[in-house]
Amino acid sequence: MESHAGPAATPRALPYYVAFSQLLGLIAVATTGAWLGLYRGGIAWQGVLQFNVHPLCMVIGLIFLQGDALLVYRVFRNETKRTTKVLHGLLHVFAFIIALVGLVAVFDYHRKKGYADLYSLHSWCGILAFVLYFVQWLVGFGFFLFPGASFSLRSRYRPQHIFFGATIFLLAVGTALLGLKEALLFKLGAKYSTFEPEGVLANMLGLLLAGFGVTVLYILTRADWKRPPQAEEQALSMDFKTLTEGDSPSSQ
Repeated sequence: MESHAGPAATPRALPYYVAFSQLLGLIAVATTGAWLGLYRGGIAWQGVLQFNVHPLCMVIGLIFLQGDALLVYRVFRNETKRTTKVLHGLLHVFAFIIALVGLVAVFDYHRKKGYADLYSLHSWCGILAFVLYFVQWLVGFGFFLFPGASFSLRSRYRPQHIFFGATIFLLAVGTALLGLKEALLFKLGAKYSTFEPEGVLANMLGLLLAGFGVTVLYILTRADWKRPPQAEEQALSMDFKTLTEGDSPSSQ
């Protein structure tokens, strides 16, 4: 009987970068709450505070949880592929639901106030990011969690899935930065240039969001930090290559 390889070693620097990303993400979420609480009156589903549900949900959902979902395959390196897939998918589901709450909040607030919808660059980028995120999740579910997809289809689609996942995440971070600046200009106007405390805090929040996004993308782009294939994955890959190319395992 063949012996199975032991657990894959974790690259020395990877845990530190992951921990740093989580620190940035959690501080960004806390700073969002502090900004809304100190300068925007807090959050509520009714009245003028309903709008504040939108930025908080978007930062938690489309940025923090989406970023964590992307990191699942770097953090959980020795768990079964099925377990990792389910966790990756569930984090995306939670992120989507929270972001949906934020989207409903802002549209409902605009409707009650009689404000126009979808006229700014922030709103256009936001809708694009949300729709792409939903489509990405549906297609990913169809290819990687639904049992009907063949191994060949999964292998061909995987590079596109990874690319669009990182692209949508980057778009979400950029959209949040646009929305943050838009909110500051609407309220502070010319006072924004006088280093108002709210403006300074919001600028720090923007740097935290950008830092979280850059750190996550750096972890994802390090080829030597990718999750190593497990024994069953290598066997499936070898069987697929044998069927498609006529190679035998002994010829490798």
